[in-house]
Amino acid sequence: MQIICVSMGTYGGAKELAQTLSGKMGYSCLCREDLIEAAIREGIQVGKLEMAMVKPRGFTERLARERDHYLAFSRTFLCERALEGDVVYYGRTGHLLLPGISHVLRVRVVWDLEHRIQAIMQKMGLEREKALRYVREVDEDRARWVRAMYGIAVEEASNYDMMVNLQQLTVPNAASALVSVAQLPDFQMTPSSEKALRDLYLGATARLALARDRRTHSAALKVRADGGVVTVSYRPQDNAAAEFIPSVVESLEGIKDLRITMATANLLWIQEEFQPESEVFGKVVEIATKWNAAVELLRLAPEGEVPGDLRPATAEAGFPADRITEADGHPPAEPGTPDEASASEYDGGIEGDEEEDGVPDGGLQPTLDRLAEAGRSGGGRSVFGDRQRLVDSLDRTFPYTLVVVGDLFLSKGHAARQRAIRDLRGFLEDRIRAPIVTADELGTQYLFGKRDVLRAGFFLLVIIAVFFLVFTHQEQVLAFLSNTGWYADAVGDSFLGRFDWLPKLVVSLAVFLFIPVVAYSYGRVASTFLKLIKME
Repeated sequence: MQIICVSMGTYGGAKELAQTLSGKMGYSCLCREDLIEAAIREGIQVGKLEMAMVKPRGFTERLARERDHYLAFSRTFLCERALEGDVVYYGRTGHLLLPGISHVLRVRVVWDLEHRIQAIMQKMGLEREKALRYVREVDEDRARWVRAMYGIAVEEASNYDMMVNLQQLTVPNAASALVSVAQLPDFQMTPSSEKALRDLYLGATARLALARDRRTHSAALKVRADGGVVTVSYRPQDNAAAEFIPSVVESLEGIKDLRITMATANLLWIQEEFQPESEVFGKVVEIATKWNAAVELLRLAPEGEVPGDLRPATAEAGFPADRITEADGHPPAEPGTPDEASASEYDGGIEGDEEEDGVPDGGLQPTLDRLAEAGRSGGGRSVFGDRQRLVDSLDRTFPYTLVVVGDLFLSKGHAARQRAIRDLRGFLEDRIRAPIVTADELGTQYLFGKRDVLRAGFFLLVIIAVFFLVFTHQEQVLAFLSNTGWYADAVGDSFLGRFDWLPKLVVSLAVFLFIPVVAYSYGRVASTFLKLIKME
């Protein structure tokens, strides 16, 4: 069940490459047109949705629900085909519909502008200038579509495993190179990546069922699945539709448990070891309760920790196990002997909440249970790999209100750990459109404490003192501002009197400094009061 996603620009050569690659590997080949045709048969207004995404001013709440329906259908469509067998899909950004699936090979095809212009001139019978304008306009529309749909830049290289330039490389040779890359162990399905694919499919199927049912169609719902546990979060205004969620979803195949949470916001908590009794857990739950938010847990497993069974499912993927291990530089394992080399080389994957083969889950499941008791559960999972794999595992269509980076890299020394957390935070800030705070900053920024009392008291005294002095010395203040009375006499007796413009400058600077000080002090007192009454 290998998946290869080939992304392209306008007449970028992806179609020819994908078809040639699928032919060489014996995989089925799907294109975006197949997906769009199936979506139209589903009843989704793809054309209207695309126009709204390209021109955001026309986007409405109803079209937002249409977008959710389209995404759920598209994800279900691709997951079904991938679970049936190996597939090559070419389109705009098919891999973004499959977040967290480690065995997806993500390829971006580029072709020089002149070849694309010539292809359009020949295909559409356009003059060169019109063909050039067509390429640029369509590329811009597609870039806006991807940014509006997934929140990323389509040309960002980190979203792909390979960039293939067809300017000098022929399509058959490029396909041959990709055949070799696709056979690497990095892109073979493992038990953990298969689980992630099935979880994604179950979540998409549940969301699609909710979109199809007239009782829940108009509700803004977020659905996740992990190990058969499906978590659905909804807004308070969709409370009427929420009562029908169990009857729509529970009958779906593969669902072991259903958790429904009312939430107006989504918090992502990243940590290496979760402890339901910890202080950070209490802070997160307090903020989630205050914001009426669902908390999603993401465990970044420590370096060296791997899921139970790590051998790629090569037989199911259609490649002999000995061929894979030889490509990785290790001799094939003897029959009945565990392939220890492949396990030691493993560097990624996604695992669920359960403990498998003695591998700990870092307190993930007990913490999820406690969140469920508090009505704040937004689902959770473990990520095995580096920070890029962590970002790849996130669903870009699932917006976060706040991201909390907790205790990570516990095996490192204090200084190295703080530096690694700081680097991870900076990395996430460039890729996630949400405030990102560390566990230490969580309480100071979002919860009311003793420090807030002292700070608010200090600034309140400053404001009281300022207003007291102003109201008890109004004549002096007015004289200072108008450069008359005592101030004029004082200036005249000093060196300032030699320059007519200098007294006015002094008054302007005093006002310029005075107003921000008062405004800042008042703002700190007001913000602390709002934090106290839990209203940011």
